Amino acid sequence: MEAAAAKLIGAGLAAIGVIGAGVGIGNIFAAFISSVARNPAAAANVTAMTWIGFALVEAIALYALVIALLVLFVF
Repeated sequence: MEAAAAKLIGAGLAAIGVIGAGVGIGNIFAAFISSVARNPAAAANVTAMTWIGFALVEAIALYALVIALLVLFVF
């Protein structure tokens, strides 16, 4: 296998982490909508935790993207 082909395969495998982040973000907001629908008075308390969870999951997606780009263009 050539080095260029291995780089492309490695970058594609590293980008799989973005799929997991998409699923995680979907779960976070589905739980948020469900909790606000059950108890609208607690929406202010739940919103802050939702955005913190969203930021953490999005950071994982960015890390996966950075690793994929490093594999593709640096190594």
